[in-house]
Amino acid sequence: MAVYGVSQVVSYMNELLAYDDVLQDIWIEGEIPQATISAAGHAYFTLRDGNSSLRCVMFRNSRGLEHIRDGAAIIAHGRMSIYESRGDLQMIVDIAQPEGVGELQLQLEQLMLKLEQEGLFEPSRKRPIPEYPRRVGVITSETGAVWHDIQTVTARRYPLIELVLAPTLVQGDHAAAGIVEAFRAMNSEPDIDTVIVGRGGGSLEDLWPFNEETVARAVFSSQAPVISAVGHETDHTICDLVADLRAATPSAAAELAVPDRAELAIRVASGYQALGMFVTDQISRSAQTLNQLKTDLDRTVQDHPAAGAQRGGRVFRGRGLPARRTAAPIPRRCRGGDGRAQPAHPQCPGRAVPVRRGRLPGRHRRHRHGAEHACRPRRLRRDSQVRRARGAQPDRGRDRPNRGPRGT
Repeated sequence: MAVYGVSQVVSYMNELLAYDDVLQDIWIEGEIPQATISAAGHAYFTLRDGNSSLRCVMFRNSRGLEHIRDGAAIIAHGRMSIYESRGDLQMIVDIAQPEGVGELQLQLEQLMLKLEQEGLFEPSRKRPIPEYPRRVGVITSETGAVWHDIQTVTARRYPLIELVLAPTLVQGDHAAAGIVEAFRAMNSEPDIDTVIVGRGGGSLEDLWPFNEETVARAVFSSQAPVISAVGHETDHTICDLVADLRAATPSAAAELAVPDRAELAIRVASGYQALGMFVTDQISRSAQTLNQLKTDLDRTVQDHPAAGAQRGGRVFRGRGLPARRTAAPIPRRCRGGDGRAQPAHPQCPGRAVPVRRGRLPGRHRRHRHGAEHACRPRRLRRDSQVRRARGAQPDRGRDRPNRGPRGT
């Protein structure tokens, strides 16, 4: 005969409970005669009906902790376990709802808890909405008011946008499958920047397709950021929690998806004005710097030792007058403080000498041409006189060839 210790038996019973599918996912209703909230925020209470009672524990991060109070009648979801230190059977509660809540609400709470544990609601995974989209996808009914409202808002705010509609049912037994298929179509459509999924308001049953697990996973798997606009501002669905951004209404979703052209015009005008002021300021600063450099350079050229070189010029001083120099030639290349030749400044008088010297041949040709043009009438009159004189002496004119007047 085998003999077991107490801890062995308690551990074995705990293992049996852990492998029981019913006891690991169970809903229990009852009344709370007494509840205690610890300093850490955990709740310890007992559920009781007419014949039995069950110890329960609910940790501070569980959903519905605010419903745990003395005398409250609740419906609790959780799993059965044994507290091995005392051997007590207890229920670890993860969801608590007031008694009288419908079955759909309980299913919703349970699914939300499951998806939250998987990280589908994690804020760190949510993507930003593009600021200047080109193509926006819309998943909604083709005949509903949502599609019309989105078209109106986007045309008014940002006419450059292209809307791509994936029509689907948004209510009924086949709506969830249609929404999932619409997301697949959006993923295959190229260059979709943002997706808006939405419908109008309604009851919990009307909005239930957007609480389905398949729809939640389709939103999570979308390649483009998703804006959820399901129902009115007071309605909340699992689709809203999984989406990258929630909008209170479909019209608000359209406003969040596209920029406002009036605001863009103000920003462009402000940027243009700021750019003009910046360029004007830079030009003014550059002009001041250039003038200062020019002044410093002129002063440096005047004070350079080569400027007073006695090469064909002398320095005169008059009474009560500052010293002035005669037009002495200034070399094209001056010598710096290290004794090496430095290129002359463009305004240095020494550079004007070769330039003017190069102009002399042209001026010489112009003067020569002008002189020849002025002498031409006189030369013609002289030739005419010679011809008449030769006509008076024909014999002599035939003996000597006509060579023209001298000096021509």
